[in-house]
Amino acid sequence: MTRDELKRRVDEAIERHADEIIEVGETIRRHPELGFKESRTAALVESKFRKLGLTPRAGLALTGVRADVAGGQGPGPTFALLGELDGLVVTGHPEADPVTGAAHACGHNAQIAGLIGAAIGLITTKALEHLAGRVALMAVPAEEGGDLEWRLNEVRAGRLEFLGGKCELLRLGHLDDVDMAMMIHTTSRPEDGSACVPGSNNGRFGKTVRFIGRAAHAGGAPHLGVNALYAAQIALAGINAVRETFRDDDTIRVHPILTHGGSQVNVIPGEARIETYVRGRTLEGIRDANEKVDRALRAGALALGAEVEIETLPGYLPLRTDATMARAFRRNAEGLFGAGECREAGHRAGSTDMGDLSQVIPVLHPYMGGARGTGHAADYEIVDRHLAYVMPARAMAAMAVDLLWDGAAGAKEVTAKAVPGMTRQAYVEFQRSVRRREVYRAS
Repeated sequence: MTRDELKRRVDEAIERHADEIIEVGETIRRHPELGFKESRTAALVESKFRKLGLTPRAGLALTGVRADVAGGQGPGPTFALLGELDGLVVTGHPEADPVTGAAHACGHNAQIAGLIGAAIGLITTKALEHLAGRVALMAVPAEEGGDLEWRLNEVRAGRLEFLGGKCELLRLGHLDDVDMAMMIHTTSRPEDGSACVPGSNNGRFGKTVRFIGRAAHAGGAPHLGVNALYAAQIALAGINAVRETFRDDDTIRVHPILTHGGSQVNVIPGEARIETYVRGRTLEGIRDANEKVDRALRAGALALGAEVEIETLPGYLPLRTDATMARAFRRNAEGLFGAGECREAGHRAGSTDMGDLSQVIPVLHPYMGGARGTGHAADYEIVDRHLAYVMPARAMAAMAVDLLWDGAAGAKEVTAKAVPGMTRQAYVEFQRSVRRREVYRAS
């Protein structure tokens, strides 16, 4: 059997199971869960893996699921296929969970459908008998941010340390034996076409900020108070004022939200709270912008004579796309959609914890269509189920065949050419070095 014949056989198997794959995506869409709480979705993945005769490990970084399939042609690199389990809170989304507010407004349900579909194609055809190395099938938790107070409580309780799913999987060693990884993200942007490959993504730090003033009667004795809300407002104005100092090449994004502004209308606010990300293309740019944001926060406290507690949290690192894997994906995408149909997406200003993985091993994070609306918004929806759910399965399975065929020659080329940014241990140490807490008291 040739490689192309094997890929065609896997393709046909995935298409025969298209209805089942689509139903996986739709079931998850109807039952969205927030990061590190995706118990129902993880149970569905585990069930599907067991139905395929696999022996999955569950509960990784709280909710992750992994099942491995060894190749029949000898040892070689381990190639991980990933899908993300979580939704996110989107106010006004018509399918938001009435209790948690969670919705699948970023297409992670399609990622899991694609992962299960790739597993079906590779396993029902016994494709691994013709391949070397190993495929790791992984449903991973908590790519989306948010739900921050709950996550920090989990950190304080010792159940988490890092706030993203892949970050925790790296820390805990669940990816120590993985040599390269890929996932496919759904896109709703018309300019992305049916498939595209980004060159890079922003990284980010997270921040929680607490302004502490002094409560007083808002009508009878405001002169006795220190208005924490006004301190926060001045800080936000300061952040806006320094935006013009951000270099265009650094693609800095700072987008704070006020999460608490006072307890009662007739009381001078004694406390105000802000959460924000500081995003950028490079770690140097992120650090520079982060210091400017901290300066603006201190200025708000100084102006009102308040106190401010600033906690900086490790976020996600900038994404580096592996060029060798990207070339292989383009060939497969053009085989699926036609010559010239895999586009170049350039740099994207959003962040993903796939960036953390990309600093340690070679990764690929392409996009496929099938959605419309705005990501993370109330109008986001899957409109082409076959494109969103089934075609990623075909593309990921084809990548597994390409990389692990002929003694895993393709995967060995990837590892030979890759230059990791840091070791796993260095990554963990770096993330720990980012976290700090500063208390500034106006004199």
